[in-house]
Amino acid sequence: MPDLPIVLVPGLGSSVRNHLAILPTLWRHGSVMVINQTRDDTIAAMAKRALDEAPPRFALIGHSLGGYIVLEMIRQAPERITRLALLNTQARLDAPETTALRLHRIAETKAGRYAEMQAANFPVSVHPSRAEDPELIEMARLTREDAGPEAFLRQQAAIMARKDSRPFLKDIRVPVLVLSGDQDRSISNEYSREMADLIPGAKLVIVPRCGHLAPAEQPEAVSEALEDWLAA
Repeated sequence: MPDLPIVLVPGLGSSVRNHLAILPTLWRHGSVMVINQTRDDTIAAMAKRALDEAPPRFALIGHSLGGYIVLEMIRQAPERITRLALLNTQARLDAPETTALRLHRIAETKAGRYAEMQAANFPVSVHPSRAEDPELIEMARLTREDAGPEAFLRQQAAIMARKDSRPFLKDIRVPVLVLSGDQDRSISNEYSREMADLIPGAKLVIVPRCGHLAPAEQPEAVSEALEDWLAA
């Protein structure tokens, strides 16, 4: 593949920090732009803003919430996107119990307990073997400070109001990577397999010993998968 800009969209309450270890791999293939996804309260608005800021044509990566955004971006402007990577994300809507958990976290945030709530959630965001990893804990702390509680509230509202993207997946006609951690407890591997089955020609990669924060937990494996995807 000739050099082409790469656009990366981080996840819920996240920032560029979660992706720092994979940026060198991406950079070798072209310029890299990391979208600030904290400024809007709908997925459609997030996608439009990202498209307004992005180059004319580009490869596109979305992690978690970023996956919801990039699916909307390729729906809005399919002619501008040359390939798509969906990391630790899903196309379907939330189950009722997930919505209830989101509402609880919204209430905690509005009550001034954003930092405490996010810290308590950290262990289920990573592989069990990394739950007490000091470097990952510090990365997560700084990441949530980058985003902040107001952005977290906007993002949760956007997530709960999003569309079901599954009917659209059959129309995607670019090389697609679907990647997840083998113990992602935030978004089940089942939903990654579902996306890969519905997108024509998609490649599925399940990273061993990995949770929901794959780019930070297993950057070498994620980088290898992205390298293959960019070369496809």
